[in-house]
Amino acid sequence: MDFNFTDEQQQLRDALRRYLDNEYGFDARQKIVASEAGVDERHWRAFAELGLTALPVPEAQGGFDGGAFDMLVVMQELGRSLVVEPYWATAVGIEALRLVAHENAPHENALLERAAQGEIKLAVAFHEPRARYDLFDVRTTARPAGDAFELTGEKSIVQHGAQADFWIVPARLDGEVALFVIARDAANANVTEYRTIDGQRAATLKFADTPAARLGDAHTGAATFEQIADYATFLLCAEALGALDALNTATVDYTKDRQQFGTPIARFQALQHRMVDMLIHAEQARSITYLAAARYASPDSDVRRQAISAAKARVGQAARFVGQQAVQLHGGMGVTNEVAAAHWFKRLSIIETTLGDVDHHLARFASLPAFADTDI
Repeated sequence: MDFNFTDEQQQLRDALRRYLDNEYGFDARQKIVASEAGVDERHWRAFAELGLTALPVPEAQGGFDGGAFDMLVVMQELGRSLVVEPYWATAVGIEALRLVAHENAPHENALLERAAQGEIKLAVAFHEPRARYDLFDVRTTARPAGDAFELTGEKSIVQHGAQADFWIVPARLDGEVALFVIARDAANANVTEYRTIDGQRAATLKFADTPAARLGDAHTGAATFEQIADYATFLLCAEALGALDALNTATVDYTKDRQQFGTPIARFQALQHRMVDMLIHAEQARSITYLAAARYASPDSDVRRQAISAAKARVGQAARFVGQQAVQLHGGMGVTNEVAAAHWFKRLSIIETTLGDVDHHLARFASLPAFADTDI
């Protein structure tokens, strides 16, 4: 299996890296995090001009029909630079619309066209209070209201929920999970925004007979919702690779400068061994994430589930190990806000616990038929 990037993917990576290096340095990023909005529209427009918002959108709706490997390239660079703009949330929303869109779905197609141009931002409301990692512990309910629907319930920790123009919300309709889209300015929709420990923004959404439109048809429900979550999980793994690489590089550079007993601590063999272990963890996480990219579009949903959960579990282990080692090798300053290493560690910690931690995905992996049928 060839995991080399194409010329076009390398050109996209190089262009995005140049922009982020020149315009999205650590100090610039910190100013955005500290701002009232928590994001910068100038960077969002630049992402649209670079084609990032159009990348995952089908060609029929004005996009580039980018696949998992194309998105992997982008997410690694965003993770490397600790980008806080709502690209992940919008990309996941685009995938949700793509999975349900068809020729006779004008509403979904219109949203995809606007998303491709960077005109709107999206967010998928995965989480509910008390549900922890159970995607299908959905207590939000929907009921018909004329030609539309009304939703009642609560969603928590919706990534960039306050920045989104439209929310994609799972709810129970006649006992089954269905997907709905709600406009940011819909009646009876209450938004409470807050900052998470990694500098990102999230929100709690409360609905009380809030007008909504159903996505897809009667066959669109739990299976589609799970695939959307798998896509979101894969993108998080790809983002983590960029953060792991940047954190490893920052740690090596710091140990070359930091001196003890008159010599750089990078010369101490014990510390060299620890940094080699950090690199091994990152490379193993990279390999399994590339495999997940190759298998995300598999027609066998169990193959997709297995690859995604394997990647999330391994990336979570790498995130914890590399982050902890980096902080220890940086010393006390490794946990201060003035040092970028602390922010990579915080972001990796959030990624590790978003949409299922290591234990959750190991359990999911072990529950799949391919694992249960294996003779050990």
